[in-house]
Amino acid sequence: MTGEFEHRNLSLVLLQSREAVMGLFRPLLNCYDITEQQWRVIRAVNDSESGEMEIGQVARECCILSPSLSGMLERMEASGLILRRRVAADQRRVMVSLTPSSRALCRKLGPLVEERYRYLEDKVGRDTLAEIYRLLDVVRDALPAEVLADAPSLPARPRRRRKVAD
Repeated sequence: MTGEFEHRNLSLVLLQSREAVMGLFRPLLNCYDITEQQWRVIRAVNDSESGEMEIGQVARECCILSPSLSGMLERMEASGLILRRRVAADQRRVMVSLTPSSRALCRKLGPLVEERYRYLEDKVGRDTLAEIYRLLDVVRDALPAEVLADAPSLPARPRRRRKVAD
């Protein structure tokens, strides 16, 4: 250790933890030819109260940048996983919903996913997992992605010197 940092690299620990958890679920998704990002969309829309979500809401909820999400939704629609519809009152708004085949996929994957969560509970403990969820919610809610007005200011960015052509 060089001593420049007092705190552990939280973003790295979170990423490593995510990879460990996804190691439980990735094989299931691979069996059904679903990418992790597609599953995030399917799961988010499936778990939504209305059964559909606006595209911007999907992007925020699933942590997928809009340009990437746009192409992904096109491919998901072409493969019969989702439906997109424009809102009649505001043609700029597009809603995403699941197709019957993706709802069937959720019913097939549901018990397998829940089995993996039970395995995770056995490994880390039910109370520990509940505490992890609670603490992650605290962090997420305390640091909204769009609003960092009260965060410490950033230092001036060092200017890079350009090489002058002869």
